[in-house]
Amino acid sequence: MKKANSVEEYIEEHAQFSDALTLLRNIITSTELEESIKWNAPIYALDGKNIMGLGAFKHHFGIWFFNGVFLKDEKKLLESAQEKTKGLRQMRFESIKDIDKNSVLAYVKEAIENQKLGKEIKPSKTTKKDIVIPEELKKHLKENLVLFDAFKLLTPSKQREYCEYIFEAKRDVTKLTRIEKITPMIIQGIGLNDKYKNC
Repeated sequence: MKKANSVEEYIEEHAQFSDALTLLRNIITSTELEESIKWNAPIYALDGKNIMGLGAFKHHFGIWFFNGVFLKDEKKLLESAQEKTKGLRQMRFESIKDIDKNSVLAYVKEAIENQKLGKEIKPSKTTKKDIVIPEELKKHLKENLVLFDAFKLLTPSKQREYCEYIFEAKRDVTKLTRIEKITPMIIQGIGLNDKYKNC
């Protein structure tokens, strides 16, 4: 799909939902939110903070609330997004008939109010987390002092990548194979994703 340069273009690209997207857009732009295109989709912000976005897919369309986790959702219109995006909530529709204008506007206004109150998910400080080393890797580090020293010199993010790579393997044989593969990389100070992305 080609990159949309304007909200009008984005709506045109999703012709099957164009009337419905225009209706949602009109509800949102009746508020104080600023409209722009980001990540190839219409995004609505308040004082530079992203509040929501409009999205259309093959079989549905809707509004994505970036900090939707704080919405009361009294009408049970929201769905959780992926696990990774803890704050994100979706209001999905399949047809223009599904849209209750007053309900949508109430949710939009509540999202704006929440932003003004400073309700937002702060990025979790994963870099400060302790690194959990898989038992199999621990054993190899103890047995190979060169490997142990090289591992200690890696940045925390590189150490974490390697540990997760071993944890992800379901079978013990796979874990050991992966340890064999990464041993020379660790010794060279290379990160797992520096040149080994499709492992």
